[in-house]
Amino acid sequence: MPGAILHVGATVMCSHGGQATPTVPNPRVMVSGQPTVLQTAPYAVAGCAMPPPTAGNGPCVTAQWMTGSVRVLSLGQPFALQTGQSLCTPTGTPLIRVWFSRVLAT
Repeated sequence: MPGAILHVGATVMCSHGGQATPTVPNPRVMVSGQPTVLQTAPYAVAGCAMPPPTAGNGPCVTAQWMTGSVRVLSLGQPFALQTGQSLCTPTGTPLIRVWFSRVLAT
């Protein structure tokens, strides 16, 4: 799947406005002077506005990219891409990429 490679400086949020941050940067490959993010790296989510049970099923706590680059790998792992699918836990909603790098990968 082609798309822009995400790096640690990319603004990524949960669907409810919480800030998502990668917990394991990939310093082996830099984009825009910042470490990239691999698909396997979990994200920590802070500030999610989804109410906890009984009013909702939130807030989002962690997130994971489910799809990533197919042909371009680092350390044998695919990169997280702007066009990739993601999943927040426990809400099951996706991450939203607000800002990302312009380096493309497939």
